[in-house]
Amino acid sequence: MKRRVIAAVAVAMSLGLTATACGGDDGDDGGKATDGKGKTLTVWIMEGTNPDARPFFKEAGEAFEKKTGAKIKVEYQQWATAQKKFTTAIEGGPDQVPDVAEVGTTWVPQFAETDALVDVTDEVKKSGLGDDLVEGLKDAGTLDGKQYGMPWYAGVRSLVYRKDLFAKHDIKPPTTWQELRTAAKTLKEKEPNLVAFPVAGGAEMFAAPFVWGAGGELATESGGSWKSGINSPEAVKGIEFYTDLATKDKVSPAKVSTWTEKEVGEAWNKSEIGMSIGGNWTPKAIVDKNPSLKGKLGAVPLPGENGGMSKSFLGGSYLSTFDTDKKELAWEFVKMLTTGEFAAKWAEQTNYFPGQNSELEKIAAKKDPLVEPFAKQMLEAGATVPKTKAYGEIQASKVIPRMVQSILTGKASVQEAADKAADDMDAIFAKDK
Repeated sequence: MKRRVIAAVAVAMSLGLTATACGGDDGDDGGKATDGKGKTLTVWIMEGTNPDARPFFKEAGEAFEKKTGAKIKVEYQQWATAQKKFTTAIEGGPDQVPDVAEVGTTWVPQFAETDALVDVTDEVKKSGLGDDLVEGLKDAGTLDGKQYGMPWYAGVRSLVYRKDLFAKHDIKPPTTWQELRTAAKTLKEKEPNLVAFPVAGGAEMFAAPFVWGAGGELATESGGSWKSGINSPEAVKGIEFYTDLATKDKVSPAKVSTWTEKEVGEAWNKSEIGMSIGGNWTPKAIVDKNPSLKGKLGAVPLPGENGGMSKSFLGGSYLSTFDTDKKELAWEFVKMLTTGEFAAKWAEQTNYFPGQNSELEKIAAKKDPLVEPFAKQMLEAGATVPKTKAYGEIQASKVIPRMVQSILTGKASVQEAADKAADDMDAIFAKDK
């Protein structure tokens, strides 16, 4: 069934068709709106995703009050400190947590395991929204078959390149790994002052697509226990291809071995990059900082080893309801923001993608060459990190970046580095049992 839904969406995209949202403009299931007169919802939202968030929530709050009688009180949080604040609030009980909150997809398993989040599986089914949710994003917020909130917005990484330089040197956008290597080597030869393709040692989500593209996994679950897959033959093959671009093909200089995604973006802003992995938000961000590159950028999905697409991390945020005495009212607000008019407005204002296939199709149907490739990547080849709170600690410990950096600096072979990373991951998984 999943394949048929995704295939149908892909066909609609290719024909430029626009679908109708399954749940209507507000995701209403036809029932009477919850009476919220005299009540106020506390809503936690991450700061910075939407540069114009306050007017957005003023409009949304007015619409919600008109519909239910309830007011909303938005409290803006910082990404850097939010996870700890959530944890502290959850430990404090129902009186300390918000009624509704923006929750990063990688945090959902951690909070769900504490029973702090409300299982909305039945509500999603009743509203008729389930089949319209982007599969990879829906999966990210589903644990043991239970869905903990609604996908709100998401981003995915594909390949961004200098269209003008590709045309100048007769380079075709890569559709396989070998074509990616050839394109990068040609750029290095023809444009020696550029970083042809940054193998950024500090960017975990630049390395992950090559693990997945080779058929590997970051980790696997069996009987409720997680075990690292980063040193499997398939994963090692992908890591080797990625790091060989720097260590053997020399398309990425030594200085890039410590770069994070932020440093890659800064180099783009200085016109120092020929091609790189980048998010659907990247082209606009580059042009905003470097107007000289307007009209000179292109994008394609991340190529698979022998064609097709390599999977890419599909990350973003859920709007989740916490287990408070206003959870029914909170669900009404979540539905309103994650479907129809307000979902589309948020996506437009933030340059992220909405969580519904129907809204994503509308974006794809516009045939924007700097948007459609990312939409295709998200619909057909989005992936998530292991759904366990232990993986948050693995990311915080920078296990994969340290693995990549040890290879790039020559301190370990690919297999040695992968084995060390696997040991580190398994130690964290074991501690979490």
